[in-house]
Amino acid sequence: MDAQTIIARRVAQELHSGDLVNLGIGIPTLVANYVPRDLNVFFQSENGLIGTGPIPEQGMAHPLLTDAGGRPISALPGASTFDSAMSFGLIRGGHVDVTVLGGLQVDAEGHLANWTIPGKMVPGMGGAMDLVSGAKRVIVAMQHAAKGKSKIVAKCTLPLTSARPVHLVVTDLAVIAFPDGKATLLETAPGVSVGEVMAVTDAELVIPDNVPEMKL
Repeated sequence: MDAQTIIARRVAQELHSGDLVNLGIGIPTLVANYVPRDLNVFFQSENGLIGTGPIPEQGMAHPLLTDAGGRPISALPGASTFDSAMSFGLIRGGHVDVTVLGGLQVDAEGHLANWTIPGKMVPGMGGAMDLVSGAKRVIVAMQHAAKGKSKIVAKCTLPLTSARPVHLVVTDLAVIAFPDGKATLLETAPGVSVGEVMAVTDAELVIPDNVPEMKL
């Protein structure tokens, strides 16, 4: 199982029937593919759609149905479209139950940096600031390291997305939460030891007595 599939499958387990869920671009969009059929989850795209389904198969994409990053999405029966003002009213008003975003760095206290890429021009943070500040629960879905460098850091060196900490980070190696503002290892990926996670994590981790493997 590849890294992105591990992350997406594990994040899908955090969702509950009735949740209104916003999926960011990149790995988070894959989460919709792994939601159990008996789970009634409503996915929101911040450009104005509730009721997004799995990524369409090749040749089945509709040019007017895209996510916030312009990538093709599908719409389930009963889906609703609306303008950006309504979409951000839902986000800023605290009506989104869960948001799943990608990340560049998450620090030991749970602060997220996910919008400025060093050396590259970017248009801005988009809706990430609103989502991290407004959603009831914030989950970061990202690979544990990039180019040999840990993305779980002692302190973010990139600009923060929000002053509010995230609730959970799911990587290809681990699940990490932040009770009392301390990065705490909850689970390891299948076949990955606690020691291996610690070896590729810059932030200091709290290690409980029992750290189970993810059940995928």
